[in-house]
Order: sequence, then structure tokens, then C-alpha cells
Amino acid sequence: MEKKIRIGIIGVGNIAESHIKGYKALPNVELYAFCDIDEAKLKMKGEKHGVTRLYTDMNEMLALPEIDAVSVCTWNAAHAPCTIAALNAGKHVLCEKPMATTVEEAEAMKAAAEKAGKLLMIGFVRRFGNDCAVVKDFVDNGFFGELYYAKCNYLRRNGCPGGWFSNKELSGGGPLIDLGVHVIDLVRYLFGNPKPISVYGATFDKLKNRPDCKDRSGYFEGKDMTHGVYDVEDLATALIRFDNGAVLQVECSFTLNLKKGEGTIQLFGSKAGAKLDPELEIFTETNGYMSNVQLDRSTGLSFANLFENEIAHFVNCVDTGAPCRNPAEDGVQMMRILSAIYESAKTGHEVIL
Repeated sequence: MEKKIRIGIIGVGNIAESHIKGYKALPNVELYAFCDIDEAKLKMKGEKHGVTRLYTDMNEMLALPEIDAVSVCTWNAAHAPCTIAALNAGKHVLCEKPMATTVEEAEAMKAAAEKAGKLLMIGFVRRFGNDCAVVKDFVDNGFFGELYYAKCNYLRRNGCPGGWFSNKELSGGGPLIDLGVHVIDLVRYLFGNPKPISVYGATFDKLKNRPDCKDRSGYFEGKDMTHGVYDVEDLATALIRFDNGAVLQVECSFTLNLKKGEGTIQLFGSKAGAKLDPELEIFTETNGYMSNVQLDRSTGLSFANLFENEIAHFVNCVDTGAPCRNPAEDGVQMMRILSAIYESAKTGHEVIL
């Protein structure tokens, strides 16, 4: 009988549920152990998923020689120490995005993976979306020509997830590091993963979490914040220049006075352009006429099987040694971008990378 790959989960909060669902869908995987500092939540998740090896000390769990790989699903500030500990214990790691809260942490994680000879994959889940697959098919076939400019946004009118997301010490930042990371990475991936060379950014802290707002629709933590503080930005915007000459403009917010939330990606090439909003529309020329093209199929991002596709890829890489779509180096480059945006916002000047 084929040996199953045994998985440990560090941090069993909301995002861990998506990882767990992905692992449970695979016949060659066994959910082996859970770890969380919240003992009550840990026990509840263990009972829910039939996992009996439960630990509040990650080092005890990582000492189990049977575990082959772990998912790190903690708050952002714990990504680096948990990932490095797992790699040092000889485990492969899938670490949720963002990779870390500083460039130095990200580089230390990458170095630990190289020293251990283990896979460190970063959870850039949008790379596994159905919309990404369609657009990348056009990119790979040269349909757009040279992609030289892009715009993306991830804007919420009233949308801080609450809990530790509003606490900079635990999160590392606000909508930029939580939401912006998704769309920045997706564009960079579609661009062919060029390296960032300069950043100009700005952040704003004007609305906080709308503590006096009577409308509790959408995400809303209000005055009862789990960790007692709200010290992250409301809005972040930036212009990112890459080493291949391409430029990306990004906007992201938790709270912003706009009519409704937005999440769009626009790509501009020398032969054609495209917009995901959420369906894909392509702008080009046909027989010498400007034309707009919409595919005869659904192309908007579907969350069905999104995380399952990511988890299946991770397990396949662990099992077969196949090349990883989301290597640690991409996480390091993302942290360079995010850190530079925050630095530029602080100084008011462009940051050269």
C-alpha cells in the first residue's frame, strides 16, 4: 500500500479550514496533527476533523518524525518562526501569504529551506485560480504582445476582517499586506515574475474601522477589537517598476468612501489588453477594427477548488519533487515590494530596490 504523506497544521483558524479541506480531498494524504496556542479552538478543530494529536507547543508537534509536511496558517508575525522551526525539523512547508512581515525574515526562511533541503512554498493562491489559468494561456501564447503596464485594485468600503488583522504587531500592516499581496502577486506572475527595481507608495489612516458607524454590514469589527488596537492603514496605493520595464499601479483598502467594493485587474500589452472584473474581457483589433472580446465561458474567479488546487500542487511537489509554482524566492520578492511601499509611504520618497 502506498505510504501516505502525513500533514501537520500550525494555526487552526479560518484560513486553515481551506487547507484542511484541500488535504482531506487527496487520497494519498493523512491529516496527522494540529497545533494552536488557543487550546479550546484546537480541541474543537480536532474533534471536527477527527485529528487526535493536538499540541499547543509547535516544537512538540514538529518532533514527530512521522510528519512529512506542514501548513503554517498563523497570524503573519508568526510565519517566520514557525516556518523556520518546521524546516529545521526536516518538514516541507506551505506558508500562507504574506511570507513574513519583513524582508529579513523572508530571506531567513528561504535560507532555512535551502539548508534543510526541503520545499518552502508560499500561499499565493490566486495563481491557482481559473481566471489566472485563462489569462496565462493568452500570455504564454503571445496574444497580448509585450505587457508593459497594469492596474489592479482590491478595495473594500468597510472590510477589516477583525481580530489580529487590525494589530500591526501581529499582521505587519493592513490592506496592503492582506489584500494587495493577492493582486500584486497575480499581476507579477502574469508578467513573468520580473524583479521589482523601484517603488513609490502612499498609505492613509483616516477612517480607522469606522467605530461610530451604525451600519454593521460587511466585515466589521467595530469597537470590540479582539486585540484592542487598530493601528494599520486604511488605504494603500503604489507604483511599482520592474526590471523588464513594466509598471504596475495598485490600490487596496479596508475602509474607503466609495459606493461598493472593487477588485479588478487590467493588463495592457502592445497587441492587446485585458480586464478581469470579474469576468475576462479582452481589448484588441480585429481586421483593422478596435474590438472587445468576451469568451463564451465563465472566466470570473471561482473559489470552488481554488485552495484544493493549491494544496494538490504542494502535495505533488512534496511527493514527486516536481517544480513548485510558488517558490520561496517569489515570497522574498513580494516582501521586498511590500516593505518598500511602506518605507516610501513613511518617507514620502521613491525607494530604489
